[in-house]
Amino acid sequence: MPDNQPPAQPGKRTLLKTAAAAGAAGIAAAAGGFVWGEKQGKTKQETVQQQHSQQSYPCYGTHQAGITTPHQQFGIMAAFDAAVKNAKELEYLFRVLTSRIEFLTQGGELNDGDAKLPPAGSGILGKTVRPDGLTVTIGVGAGLFDQRFGLADKKPKHLQEMKKFPNDRLQPEWCDGDISIQICAFTPETCQNALRDIIKHTAQLLTTRWSIDGFLPKTEPGTAARNLFGFRDGSANPNVQDSEIAGEVLWTGIAANSSDEPAWAKNGSYQAVRLIRHFVEFWDRTPLQEQEAIFGREKYSGAPLGMKKEHDTPDYARDPEGKTIPKDSHMRLANPRNPEFLKKHRLFRRPFNYSRGLAKNGQLDVGLVFICYQANLADGFIFVQKLLDFEPLEEYISPFGGGYFFVLPGVEKGGFFGQGLLLG
Repeated sequence: MPDNQPPAQPGKRTLLKTAAAAGAAGIAAAAGGFVWGEKQGKTKQETVQQQHSQQSYPCYGTHQAGITTPHQQFGIMAAFDAAVKNAKELEYLFRVLTSRIEFLTQGGELNDGDAKLPPAGSGILGKTVRPDGLTVTIGVGAGLFDQRFGLADKKPKHLQEMKKFPNDRLQPEWCDGDISIQICAFTPETCQNALRDIIKHTAQLLTTRWSIDGFLPKTEPGTAARNLFGFRDGSANPNVQDSEIAGEVLWTGIAANSSDEPAWAKNGSYQAVRLIRHFVEFWDRTPLQEQEAIFGREKYSGAPLGMKKEHDTPDYARDPEGKTIPKDSHMRLANPRNPEFLKKHRLFRRPFNYSRGLAKNGQLDVGLVFICYQANLADGFIFVQKLLDFEPLEEYISPFGGGYFFVLPGVEKGGFFGQGLLLG
């Protein structure tokens, strides 16, 4: 519109709609300050407070929370480098982390002191910090076991820096780290509050290496959430709510294939993180039958091709040539479902989607924060990922970061995460 062109005048219908809205707002105000979307009888402040749940998960125990905990809808995956100089300072760092995790996950009141000093918290949750289903899971990377802290002889057997697979485009600034922190909660602001709180209280102890926000779409109970390709992700996950299965799949020092780990590492778990960009514009122009052949599943039901339900188990022996479920489909390569694989190579997926707006080339920068847990990293993620090398899906994805970490065993109240590693 030219600068000297007067703005268009609203039509009669627009004026009537505006007047009606204003009248409704006036009635609401006269009735006690209610606004659209709020239930009658509740003030705006009460409605805001109800958005944050009182649900809390224990932060102490045999295992850390955030692995077998029901998958929350929002998360942040971050990695840090230790800025401390010796083992005693490292112990102090882990004590601080433990203290903050207890406060954040169990909830409490912020107590500001002198107004001339920074406030006790970010304030984005208000003065009362509600648990909101928060879990904070701490892992350690291979770098922590260098010469700085005298921990080389305590390094978990399979812990290593992430190596490049054939389709990877790894960016060093998005890889590895001394410490991983997985933050999960019912709302994104609870995740952000936890991250900021931890950064504030460890400012002299940790430096941020990389961080990425994640989310999951809502889904029906008992079904896996969809990734940004529109397919369900994690349908074949083992049932780790069963303690026997969790012992076989997740926990070091319990599973038969992880008995040679250091004694302090018992009840920990290996965490593999992959940051994977999805080329969704390209994907959205791909025929449906080709998309389903690439994953081996029906897009909307999530059922294996030729079957009816998401959790139906395919019998590949009846389809040896891959006429129904292609032999190079993602689901068939990732889980051949033979006895040896099921005994030795299972892992537990706990991913999030991510969106970072637009890339420099104008395409959407979106994808998957792939996170999985296993008792043996070599037999778990590394073995399975090698099975997926050169799969058809690689044409639509580009892994650019992540890392391997060892999730510390849980600790009882009064102790601190990493106690067995540092004092054992």
